[in-house]
Amino acid sequence: MDSPEPKRTVSREDASKESMAISRQVIGINFCGPTPLMWRADELKSARELGIIGTLVGSLARQPRQNTRLGRPLELLPEEGRLLADMGRAAVIPDSTNEDPEVNPEQVQQYHAGMENSFQEQGAMALEDRKTTLLRVMTAKHNEDSGSQEDSNGAVRDRLEALDHGFSFPRTAMAVQLCTARAGLSHCPEVRRLLATDWPIPRDERSETRFRVFRDLRRQGFYLTSAGKFGGDYLVYPGDPLRFHAYFIVVCISMDESMPLCDVLAIARLGSNVKKTVLLCSSGESQEDDGEEVVYTSLQWSGMV
Repeated sequence: MDSPEPKRTVSREDASKESMAISRQVIGINFCGPTPLMWRADELKSARELGIIGTLVGSLARQPRQNTRLGRPLELLPEEGRLLADMGRAAVIPDSTNEDPEVNPEQVQQYHAGMENSFQEQGAMALEDRKTTLLRVMTAKHNEDSGSQEDSNGAVRDRLEALDHGFSFPRTAMAVQLCTARAGLSHCPEVRRLLATDWPIPRDERSETRFRVFRDLRRQGFYLTSAGKFGGDYLVYPGDPLRFHAYFIVVCISMDESMPLCDVLAIARLGSNVKKTVLLCSSGESQEDDGEEVVYTSLQWSGMV
C-alpha cells in the first residue's frame, strides 16, 4: 500500500513574504490615447488594495450586449495612474502597434485573397440559408391551400430561381475575425521595471491641482472616484466604495481662481440634495514641496434668508 504524500506546510513567515511580494509587484498600464487602462485581474486586485478604484469599461465575453455589468479593462483617472507611477508601482507598457513594421506585399496579397474566399463562402452559405427558409415557408403555405400539387411545386421553383438571380450578399454583413492578442501583457516584472517611462499625460496647472488634491486625500486614507455626474472632480469615500457611501464632492480650483457666485450656489444646492458636503480644494503656495498644504473649504446649503 502506498503511503500518503506528506502535506506541504507553509509557515506564517513564508506566507507573509509571498503576500508582500505580490503586493509589491509592478502594475502594467496601457494607454488608449490619454486614458490609462489596466487589463490583468491580479493587477486590478493589487491596485484596489492601494486604494485605486477606477471604472470597469469592458464588456463581458458571455454577455457582450448589455451594460449592467462590465468587465476589464479598468479605466483609471489620470491622477490614479500618476499616483501609482509616483509610488513606483506602475510601469507604462509601450504599445507595439504604434511601430511601423515592414509591409510584406506577399502577406498583404494572401490576406486579401483569404478575405475574398471568406466572402464567397459566406455568400453561398447565406443563399442556402435563405433558400431553406423560403422553401419551408412556401411549403407550409401551399399545404394549407387547396390548390394542385403541380401548381405549388411550380411556384416554389419560380421563387427559388428568382432568388438565385436576385440574391446579393453585402460585404457589410460579412463576418470578420478580429485579432484580440494584446501586446505587453506577458512581460515579466523585471521587464516591466525596465519599460517604465515618463508619464505620457501633459501636466498643466489644472491637472497639477487635481493631482495634489487627489494625493493628499489618499494619504489621509480616503477613497476617491470620479464625480462627473455630480458636477465635481471627485467623490470622497471614508472606505471602499463597495461598502460606504460618498461623504464629499470635491471641486478643485486654483488659489487665485475666481468662481462665480451662481456656480457656488448651484454646487452647494446640489450637494445638499444628494446629502453630501461640497469641498472646494486648492493646493498651497509651495508647489515644489511634496508636503504642500491643501486648503479645504466646505459648502453646505442652509436655505435662503
